[in-house]
Amino acid sequence: MKEKELLCPVGNFEALKEAIYNGADAVYLGGKKFGARKFANNFNNEEMIEAIKFVHFYHKKIYVTVNTLLFNDEIDECLEYIKFLHENDIDAVIMQDIGLIELVHSKFPNLEIHASTQCHNHNIENINFMKSLGVKRVILAREVSLDQINKWDTDVDLEIFVQGALCVSYSGCCLFSSLNGTRSGNRGECVGSCRLPYKLTDGTNIYETEGDYLLSLKDLCSLEHLKEILDSKVVSLKIEGRMKSPEYVGYVTRLYRTIIDTYYKTGEINYSLNDILNLKKLFNREFTKGYLFNENSKNIANIKSSNHIGVYLGEIIEITPKKVKIKLDMDLNMEDGIRFPDNTGMIVNMLYDAKGLLTKKVLKGNICYVDNKTNVKKKGKVLKTIDKVLMDSLKNPTPLKVKINFLIVAYKNKPLKVKVYNEYKSLEKEYDIIQASINHPITSKNIQEQFLKTNNYNYEVDNIEINMDNNIFISLKYLNEVRRDILDNFNLNENKEIKELEGLKIKKYEKDNYKISVLVRNEEQLKSVSNLNLLIYVTDYQLYLKYKRKNVYYRLERVMNYFPNYDNENLLICETGSIKYAQNNNVISDYYLNVTNDYTINLLASKGVKKITLSVENDIDKINMLHLDNFDTEVIVYGKPELMITKYCLLNKCLNTNEKCNVCQKNNYYLKDNDKLYPIRTKNCLNHIFHYKNIDLINQVKKIANVNTFRIELFEETSDEVIKIVERLKKEIGI
Repeated sequence: MKEKELLCPVGNFEALKEAIYNGADAVYLGGKKFGARKFANNFNNEEMIEAIKFVHFYHKKIYVTVNTLLFNDEIDECLEYIKFLHENDIDAVIMQDIGLIELVHSKFPNLEIHASTQCHNHNIENINFMKSLGVKRVILAREVSLDQINKWDTDVDLEIFVQGALCVSYSGCCLFSSLNGTRSGNRGECVGSCRLPYKLTDGTNIYETEGDYLLSLKDLCSLEHLKEILDSKVVSLKIEGRMKSPEYVGYVTRLYRTIIDTYYKTGEINYSLNDILNLKKLFNREFTKGYLFNENSKNIANIKSSNHIGVYLGEIIEITPKKVKIKLDMDLNMEDGIRFPDNTGMIVNMLYDAKGLLTKKVLKGNICYVDNKTNVKKKGKVLKTIDKVLMDSLKNPTPLKVKINFLIVAYKNKPLKVKVYNEYKSLEKEYDIIQASINHPITSKNIQEQFLKTNNYNYEVDNIEINMDNNIFISLKYLNEVRRDILDNFNLNENKEIKELEGLKIKKYEKDNYKISVLVRNEEQLKSVSNLNLLIYVTDYQLYLKYKRKNVYYRLERVMNYFPNYDNENLLICETGSIKYAQNNNVISDYYLNVTNDYTINLLASKGVKKITLSVENDIDKINMLHLDNFDTEVIVYGKPELMITKYCLLNKCLNTNEKCNVCQKNNYYLKDNDKLYPIRTKNCLNHIFHYKNIDLINQVKKIANVNTFRIELFEETSDEVIKIVERLKKEIGI
C-alpha cells in the first residue's frame, strides 16, 4: 500500500516548525500576494527562501498558494513571483486561475501545478480538463464523497481536506463577500459572510430558528473514517488552518501522524476521547464527518454559533455583582479562557477556590469563583475556550533530527576522505594528505568524537564507519573544520533545472456581431423576448426543447455529476468539466467560470468556446484593460447575480421536520439581513442564494470597450418589466 501524504497548513514560521517537527509530509503556505488567505501572516520573499530551506532540510515538500483570480495588470508581477518560487526549488504551486495555469505550465513546464479547490473540482470531466492544462494534482471540492472519488479512473493525484473549517458554498463559486462587501473570496479577501447572522423569511413571516448563523457549517473531522480514506484513491490528506495558531497546527499534525503511522503498522485506527477533547479545546464549531461521508444538512451546520465554541466547563450556580460561582465539570486554571451563557467571555486572571481564596487551579467537581468582569446576569453553561495548560504543552516543540551516517577513510600519505549520507542523498569529499604521527597518533575514538558534534545542524549521527592506519596524525581542530565543511555542503539545497519557455501567445479568433442576450427563468419571460432577435438562455431543459432554435441556448448546471450526450446543441456552460461539450456543440461560457484576464479568454476560445462571459467581479476599468478586439465576449449589465451555491440546504436544516423534505416547494424563501433580502432558490436539492439587489450598468454600457454582447439576467420580472429593460438597453447601445 502506498502511504498517503499528510499535508499541513502554515501561516507563519512558528506554525511551519510545528508542522514539520510533528510529522507533516508536506506543508502549504502563501506569500504576501496572490494567495487565498490574504489575512494570514504569510511569508515575504526572504522568509519564503528560509521556509523552503527549512522544509527541504527535513526532506519534506513545500507547496505555495498562488490561488487567486488575476487581472491583466497583475499577470507580469505574478509570473515573476512564480519564477522566483521555481528558482528557489518550490515543490509545487497551488493555483485557481485556469488561464494562469495554462500560461505557467507553458512557461515553466517542469514546475508542478496543483489545481486549487477554488477551481470547483467536483467531477471527472473537470479533472480531465485540469490534466489537459498540465496539472499534476487536483484538490477536490469538499462536497465530493469518497464513494465518488473511488469510482473515478484517473492518473491525476487527488487531494482532499480531512480536518478544519468548511466553506458553505462550493469553493470558487462564492461571490457573497465580493458583491456585498467588495472583498473577493476569489482574491483571498473573504469577509466571512457565511459566518454572520441572518433571519429566514418568506417575505412576510420571519421563521424562528434555533440560531441565527444560518450559513455556518461545523468543522470537518475525519478521524472516525480515517481507515476508509487511507484505503482510498486519495494521495494527500489536507488539514485546513493557515489562520490557526501554531499550537493548533502542531497538535492536529501530531495526532493525524500518530494515527496514520499506527494504521500502516497494525491496520488499526486508534485515538482516544481525550484526543477529540483536545481538538475541541483548540478550535471547533462542533465537528462533522462532512460530505466525504454524505453528511446530511441537519448535521453539517451549527447555526447557534459561528465561532470557536470550546468545551463544556461547568454550570453557573450563583451570580453577584463582583463574583460568578461555578460548579466545575473540568479543571480550571489561571489564564484559561471562558465564555458565559450570554456569549461574553474573559481570560481568568484571578481564580478563587470554594473558600474564596486565590489559587492557580481548581479541580473538576469542585466549586470556584471568578471575577464578574463582563457583568454576567444569566445562569447556565460555562464553556472553556482556551486551555492554558494544553497551549503551554504545545509550545516550543522539540526540533526534529535528521539521521546521517559518516564513512571516514584515513590512510597515511593519502587524502582524508569523508562521506556523509542518508536515505535521501550523499556527499563525498577529499581533504589534505594525511601525515605519519611523530608523538601523538590520533585514534578512532578521537575521530568519532569530533564527527558526533552535529547539534548546530539538527543532525543525528546514526553510524560512523572509520577505516584508518594506526600511526597517523590529524589535529582535532582540522577535523572540526572538515566536519563543518562537509555538513555545510551537505545542507545546501540541490539546484533544480529550471526550464523557462516564452509562454503563450494570444491567438486571434473571429468576433461575432453586436448582440443583446437575455437569460430567462420561465416561459412567460421567454415568450416576451422570443421575437426580439436576441440571444436567449433558458434554465429549463424542457423549455429549451420546446423553443429550440438557433438563438436559444440551454444553460447547464453549475454542479455536474452526470454528463448527457449532447450533440449539435446550443449550450451555456457553467463549470470547466462542461468545456468538453465545445467539441460537438455550439458553446458559450457563463460568468461562473471566473474570467478576469486575457489568458483565460484565450484558453476558453482555444478549447472551442464561441463566446466568453466575463466575471461579474470585473469592474468597467478591469474590463477595459482586457484585449477583446479578437474575441467574442459578453458582460452582464443587468440582473441579480447568484452569490453562492451550496450542497447544504438551510431550508431543510431550519424548517423541515419530516424525513422526506419538500419544504422548498411550499414558498419562496429569503435570507434577511436588516432590510436586505437574499432570495434562496432550490434546484436538484442545491440551494442557490442570490444578491438582494440587481446589477444595473445599462446607463454605463458606452463606457465598456470591445465587448460585443450585453446580457440581461432576469429573475422574477414580469413580461412588461422585461420589455422595458430590453428597450432601455437597446436605446443605450443604439440598436
